[in-house]
Amino acid sequence: MRLTDLHQRLAALGARPVHRDAVLRAWLAGKPLDSGTKRQASENVLPLSLRHGLPQLAAELDDLARVRSEHPGDDSSARLLVSLNDGQMVESVLLPRDGVCVSTQVGCAVGCRFCMTGKSGLLRQVSSLEIVAQVVQARRRRHVKKVVFMGMGEPAHNLENVLEAIDLLGTDGNIGHKNLVFSTVGDMRVFESLPTLRVKPALALSLHTTKQDLREYLLPKAPKIAPAELLELGESYARLTGYPIQVQWTLLKDVNDGDDELDALVPLLKGKYAVLNVIPFNSMEGDDYQRPEGERIVEIVRHLNSRGVLTKVRNSAGQDVEGGCGQLRARATEFVNTRRLRPAPGKA
Repeated sequence: MRLTDLHQRLAALGARPVHRDAVLRAWLAGKPLDSGTKRQASENVLPLSLRHGLPQLAAELDDLARVRSEHPGDDSSARLLVSLNDGQMVESVLLPRDGVCVSTQVGCAVGCRFCMTGKSGLLRQVSSLEIVAQVVQARRRRHVKKVVFMGMGEPAHNLENVLEAIDLLGTDGNIGHKNLVFSTVGDMRVFESLPTLRVKPALALSLHTTKQDLREYLLPKAPKIAPAELLELGESYARLTGYPIQVQWTLLKDVNDGDDELDALVPLLKGKYAVLNVIPFNSMEGDDYQRPEGERIVEIVRHLNSRGVLTKVRNSAGQDVEGGCGQLRARATEFVNTRRLRPAPGKA
């Protein structure tokens, strides 16, 4: 279901634009559709035909994204395994400090070698309302004032649906535009589209290395754009919006945590309208990659800050529940497939 479909459904139930907006705002806030307004009850705001149709519509909206399981972390985050209407699963993360990270695709086509989601490939796109429904589920659990499009999937590969979700959240969803964060590995369509929007989100670029050949290896299906050019495009957009660009750097032991990378980062980022977020890899037993030791992470951050590069550590939320980078979905899918393959009683 897309936003135009929802508008048509509401119109068919007798909703005028003012009624439609009231219902949308209630849903986006995580409230019942017939909540009315602060000053008026729904029976004084919504026509009878619309009120009679809302229970069925509410059930359909609930089916867009249902929380299959919730995994609280020690850092006040919680990872949600979310079932979509067709049985596919994605992940959302309730972040500390009133944020939520949502998925924009089932799987991902970029194939980042250090990401569990990339190993499954792209299964399907997530619709605009399925994206928004993840925010609704989050708001039913806690206050949400920030939405990060950094979960499963590459938002640039589902651009139309993601931009529609951003517009809805930045208007009727009452979320500040700088608190809507569009994450991408780098795609020219992003830099062409975002400046034209009425809701201009903040931008996060997944860089991970200063070396183009290494980046092409780690992100095999990302656009072949040199890191310096990618940062130039990102900073141009950042200065247009007034929100600094967030440069994402997943720290991989003995891969991109060396002094050579640090030396190359300084001229690349110093003086730029940007902040570098170093994200220690969420290690799992059997992974091809590992996170650097804590002492090395502290050393990297201190070194870069002392050289004029604003650097922060952003640990992947909920690492203690082993839920990063599609791990919850991978385990759930493996469990479902195992059950399907298990012989029925008496059939072995």
